[in-house]
Amino acid sequence: MTLAVQMLERRAQSGDHAGVARLLLHLSEEERLAFGKVVEAAVKGADPALWWRAAVNPAPAWALAVIGTAPSAARAAGLLTHRNLRDRWRLIPVDRFLAIAQARRLDWLGDLGTRLIRRRRARDDSDTGQWVFVASIMRAGGVEPPVTEGVVNGWLRGLLRPFGDRGQKRPPLDVRMREDPFLDVLLPAVFEFDGMGGVITGFSWAASDGPPTAARHFTTAVVSLVAEGRLERKEILAAVVDRLLRGDKPNSLRPFVQLHDELAPTVDEIAASTLDYARMLGDGAGPVATLSQRALRVLDDAGRLDLETLLDASATALLRTEKTLVKGQLSWLERVALREPERAGEVSWAIAAAFGHPALDVQERALTLVGKQIPRLAPETVARLAEAAAVLGGDLPARAAALFGAAAPVAGPLGVPSLPPPPEPALMPPPIASAAELAEELAALLHDQSGVRWERVLAALVSLHAADERAALAAALSPVIERHPDRFEEIGRDSGSPFVCLATAVRMVVDAPRHDSTHQQLLSAVRIAWQEGRRGGAGSKLSDRPDGVLALRAAEVAVHLSGSMMPMLVATPTHVTGSLDPAVLLERLSRAEAEGWQPWPFDLEQALLRLPRAAVPAGVSTRAAALTSPAGRQFAQWLASGGLPDPVSELFTQHGARPAGRRHSWDAQVPRRVVATLLPSRDGGLRLERQLLTLKPFAYPVHRPNHFYGAEEVLAMVLPHHREVAAAWALGDVASTADQGQKGRGRLLPMLADRAGPVGPAMATALAYTFGAKHQPDRAAAVDAFLTLAAADAAGRPPRSAAHPSEPTSGTMVGAAIGDLCSDGAVKLNRVVPGLADAHRAGATVAVWEAIAAALPVLLQAPQGSLPDLLELATQVAVTLGARADIPALTEAADRPGTTRLVQEAKRLRSALAP
Repeated sequence: MTLAVQMLERRAQSGDHAGVARLLLHLSEEERLAFGKVVEAAVKGADPALWWRAAVNPAPAWALAVIGTAPSAARAAGLLTHRNLRDRWRLIPVDRFLAIAQARRLDWLGDLGTRLIRRRRARDDSDTGQWVFVASIMRAGGVEPPVTEGVVNGWLRGLLRPFGDRGQKRPPLDVRMREDPFLDVLLPAVFEFDGMGGVITGFSWAASDGPPTAARHFTTAVVSLVAEGRLERKEILAAVVDRLLRGDKPNSLRPFVQLHDELAPTVDEIAASTLDYARMLGDGAGPVATLSQRALRVLDDAGRLDLETLLDASATALLRTEKTLVKGQLSWLERVALREPERAGEVSWAIAAAFGHPALDVQERALTLVGKQIPRLAPETVARLAEAAAVLGGDLPARAAALFGAAAPVAGPLGVPSLPPPPEPALMPPPIASAAELAEELAALLHDQSGVRWERVLAALVSLHAADERAALAAALSPVIERHPDRFEEIGRDSGSPFVCLATAVRMVVDAPRHDSTHQQLLSAVRIAWQEGRRGGAGSKLSDRPDGVLALRAAEVAVHLSGSMMPMLVATPTHVTGSLDPAVLLERLSRAEAEGWQPWPFDLEQALLRLPRAAVPAGVSTRAAALTSPAGRQFAQWLASGGLPDPVSELFTQHGARPAGRRHSWDAQVPRRVVATLLPSRDGGLRLERQLLTLKPFAYPVHRPNHFYGAEEVLAMVLPHHREVAAAWALGDVASTADQGQKGRGRLLPMLADRAGPVGPAMATALAYTFGAKHQPDRAAAVDAFLTLAAADAAGRPPRSAAHPSEPTSGTMVGAAIGDLCSDGAVKLNRVVPGLADAHRAGATVAVWEAIAAALPVLLQAPQGSLPDLLELATQVAVTLGARADIPALTEAADRPGTTRLVQEAKRLRSALAP
C-alpha cells in the first residue's frame, strides 16, 4: 500500500494524469478509498506557486486522484473547488475522469455535477472549458442543471465557442444547439436573465469562421430551429417580446432585436402583443422603440390598431431624444389626421406633446402640423393648443401666437438663471486619535487613495509616535502591512510609491533602528531632493510628477522619525481641498519655536505651498514677522512676497506620428492632442518649486496615459491654490477620455474646480476634453466642474485673477478650447452639446452662452455633423438671456442656399440675436 501511495503521489505531482488514471483503474475500491485522506492532504497542502512554475501543471492529475478516491459527492466537490484546483477544470481530461467514475460505479456523479455548477458565479466569464467539464459530469450522471444565472451563463458560453478542447472546429451553431441535451431547459432562461444578450454580443470569437457577429450566428441558429419545428415559434417570439419589454443594456438587447427582425412577426402575432409594443415605443431603448414603431405601423396599415392606443403611445414617444423616431411619429400622426378628419382634434392634441421636446426643429415640425389642422378644430381645442404652446422655445412662441391668434409674447430676456455661490471648502476631519483608528484608516487607504486620508494617516503616525505609542502602533499596523505585501513591499517600479515609503516609516516606528535597503534608498532620495531639488532620476525612485511630493513627504517621515520626537506635521491642511489657514500654520510654527524644534524641510515647504493667495490678515503677518526661528523667518518672508507666483502655462500640440521603433500595434491613432507646458515665472524659490512648475511633454501623444488615475485628489492637494498646474500635468490623462476612450479620468475636474487660482489654458482645455469624453460619468464630471466655475465667475471671485479682472471668463476660455478641439474632430461635438445643454438647464446660462459664442466662429468655418444641434442650443440660450450679437460667420452660414438643417438653425439663431 505504501508503494502504491508513493507511485500515486509521484505521478500526480509530475502531471502524469495518464499514469494516475491507469493506477486508479487497477486498484480495488477499498484501496482507492484508503488513498482518500492522502489525496485530500496533498491538494489542500500544495503550494500553488510551485504548481504554477511546474513544467507540467499537476492539477489535472490530482483532480483524477480526487474522483478516484473521494468517498462522496460532497468530499469530491470540496476538493475540486479548492483554490488549487478550481481554476484548472478546463485542463482535466474529461474522458479519463469519467472512465474512473464509471469504473467505480459512482451513483453520486450527477450530485457532484450539480454541486460544482451551483458554485459557479453568476457573472463568471472565465474559460468556457470549465462549463464543458461540469456539463459532461451532469450528462454522465443523468441530471439536468439547475436554472441559475451562473449555469445559463456557462452553458451559453460553452455553446457559442466554435472550437473544441483540442482546437478542432465544431459543427455549426444550429447543429450544436439541436444536439444539446440541455437546450429545452436552459434556452428559455437566456431570455429571462439580464445580461445574457451581452454574453452573446461579446462572444466575438464565435464568429471566427466569417464576418457575421456572434449575435448573428445565434439569431440565425434560433430561427433555423424554429423553422424546422425544433423550437416552438410562439414561445420564442413571446420570450423575445418579453425580453425587449423588460429592457436591458443596449449591448444586451442587440441580439434579441435582431432575432425579432429575423422572425418577422405577422400581423396576427403583432396584434397579440399590441400593448407591449405600445409600451416599448415610449419606454424602450432606442432600437427597441424603433422596432416597436415599425410593428405598430404594420398593424395600423392593416386597420387593426386602435387610435386610442396610438395616441397614448405617442404622448411619450414624442418626447424621446431620438429625432428620427420622433419625426417619423409626427409624420405618422399627420397621415392619421388626414385619414380620420373627424378626429383631428385628438390627433392634434397628441402632436402638441412634441411642443415640450428639447429640440427646436421638432417643436417647429409639431407646430407646423398643428397649424395645418386648425381649420378643422373647435375653438376650445385651439385655445388648449395655444396654452400648450407656452413651452415652445427659440423664436417659436411668436409664430405660435400668430398661428393661434393669441397676443404675441413680449420680446426680451426671459430672466437670467442664477447659480448659488460656491460653498466654502469643508474643514478637515478631526485628527486620528488612536493606533486602532490609524490601522482602520490605513486599510481604507488601500482601496481609496483619498488625499484627505493620506494627510490624516501621515499626521497620525507622527503624532502617535511622539506620544510614545510604539507598542500600540506595532500591534495595530503590523498586521495591515503584512497582509498586503503587494502594496507595501518594494517591488520593481513601485519601489518609490508612497505606500512603500509609508510602510518603511511604519517599520521604523515599530522596528527601529532597522535600516534596510529600502530605508537607505529613501534616505538617498530625500538627500537628492534637498541638495538638487529633484525627485526621480539617478539615485531617486520617487516620481518626478506632482504626486511624487506625497511619496517624498512619506520618505521624509521614514528617514527622520525614528531619530526624533517630532510632535506633529505642519503641512496637514485645514480644509479638504488641501488649503492651509495661515493663522493655523502661524500657531504651529510658534509652538515649534517655543518648544525648540524645527519642522522637517519638505513638510514646511508643502505647508507654504498650501497657503491661500488672498491677502493675509494684518495680525498674522505681524506675528509672523516676530518669529525668530529659521522656519518662522521663512514663513514671514513667504507671506511678505505674496506666495508662489503663477507659472507660465501654454498649450502644446502633439501630433500622432511617433518615432520609429516606438509604435505599438494596439495604439488607437490620435492625430492631434493638445497638452500644456509649464515654466516657472521666477528663479530660486522653494526646492519643490522648480520641478512642480516645469513640464515639457513629449512631441507625440502618450498611448493611454495613466499617471494620476486613482490619485486625483492627491494631485489636487499639492497646490490647492494653483489648479492650472495640476490641470497641466494631468491634461494628457484627461484628453485620453475623449481621444482614446479612457474611463474615469474626468473625476479630477470637479476637484480642480473646487480649488483656487486662475483658470488658464490647461484647465479650459481639460474641461473641453472632458465635455467630449466617451463615457457619461466623465461628461457629467465636466458639467459639475463647469457649474462650479460659472458660479465663481458669477460671484465675482476667482477664477478671474484679482490682479487682472479683464481676463476672459472660464466660459469663454472653455468655449475657445471646444471650438479648437471640435473643429478637426479631435473631440466629438455630438458629445459636447448635451453637456452644455445640461449646464444651461442647471442655471449656468451665462457661462454656456460665453462658451458657445467663443466656439461658433471657429466651428462655423469647419462645420461638424452636430453643429446644427449646437446652433439650436445657442438659440435657446440666447432667447433666455435676450442676447444680442453679430457673428459674421453665422451670417454667412444663414445666407447659404438650400434648406439644410444647418442653414435653418443658423437663420433661427441670427433672428434671435438680431436687435
